[in-house]
Amino acid sequence: MQKEYINLNLKNPYSGGYLLTVFHLVPEKGIDILDAASEVAAESSTGSNVRVVDTKFAAGLNAQVYKIDKKRSLVWMAFPWRIFDRGGNVQNILTYIAGNIFGMAEIKALKLLDVWFPKEMLKNYDGPSTSLPEVRKYLKVYNRPILGTIIKPKIGLKPHEFAEKAYQFWAGGGDFVKHDEPQADQDFCPYFKTVDLIREAMDRAEDETGRTKIHSFNISSADFDTMKRRAEYIIKKMKPGSFCFLVDGITAGWTAVQTARRLWPNVFIHFHRAMHGAFTRAENPIGFTAGVLSKFARLAGASGIHTGTAGIGKMAGTKEEDIFAAYAAYQPKVKSEFFEQDWYGMKGCVSIASGGLNPLKLSAYIKTIGHTDFITTMGGGVHAHPMGTRGGATALVQACEAWQKGVSVEKYAKDHKELALAIEFYGKKKKK
Repeated sequence: MQKEYINLNLKNPYSGGYLLTVFHLVPEKGIDILDAASEVAAESSTGSNVRVVDTKFAAGLNAQVYKIDKKRSLVWMAFPWRIFDRGGNVQNILTYIAGNIFGMAEIKALKLLDVWFPKEMLKNYDGPSTSLPEVRKYLKVYNRPILGTIIKPKIGLKPHEFAEKAYQFWAGGGDFVKHDEPQADQDFCPYFKTVDLIREAMDRAEDETGRTKIHSFNISSADFDTMKRRAEYIIKKMKPGSFCFLVDGITAGWTAVQTARRLWPNVFIHFHRAMHGAFTRAENPIGFTAGVLSKFARLAGASGIHTGTAGIGKMAGTKEEDIFAAYAAYQPKVKSEFFEQDWYGMKGCVSIASGGLNPLKLSAYIKTIGHTDFITTMGGGVHAHPMGTRGGATALVQACEAWQKGVSVEKYAKDHKELALAIEFYGKKKKK
């Protein structure tokens, strides 16, 4: 045990000098939870596996175990936030509180359940510069979700095929099209050619419908120069407001997210969380929760982040987990079992719901999440429609209209053939 990292009588951890965390911690057999907690606190701040701090100033920067619940295997730690990079660096925070500690031999399970940021710390971080209000203003869409899709198949389409599917969705009434997370610069689908054709497809759809549209382009790259070339080409080619920059926040990294936020503050930064399940799934003993991921995405300046479908779609994640992830990202204040986070005016990071949704599930998701301030991006739920992508988009719009009118999709489908076919097709899939 490293006693200098334990202070169960810490006075006012909410004083403003600390970032607070709570972990689920199960030590290896024969190790007391408080002993293991002190080792985690040392490794995640000033120390090591043996005592190394020998100055009074350095000792003042120790992480402190300030509360423990042995029955539930919960440990609360306070981190003096002065130890973090002064540049508003989210990557740096995570190297402390979710870094080497996951590889420690003393622990069998260690999961970061929640985190709390003081007001004094928040002002040093970017937060989002654009979010849902800007998207709503550009699209002139209010009082309903933003209706979007992911182009499917996620890979294998050539540029003209990809752009045609985008056009069909927009022409069918949809608002928002996104690259799927692996879409990049494959030999069969050159990146810049695809951008050119997407612009043409968008122009056609806007001319036909009289409504603005948005496309989210994946700019994740092997290096920042390539990422920048892609982004600047899109800026040159597309109309202001008509595009987002998607960054694979975990696989490309937090630095990629924050670089995009700082270089292009007027562009919606779309955080795709591919690989998150390796950390966030409930059965994983090591990692962090979806709510923690959402909080850090907001701190980093992401405009939107995928937050699951609250048990309605195909992805793992309970209703409670996904609702908290969505609220933590966007709401001005959010309360969990452990902390109440006031974001003190930091703009919200809107939730993006995708993964197994279709038009029949839209109203259920709205009811579950409790509001319409989200973007939904349906893939197979649109493109697998018997009438194709355009029919799927129209069915989605009709399902939203049914919700707005307060009638069931079954009733609305009586004189809306696209929705009727969606009920027949996706209803059969559900029964199987």
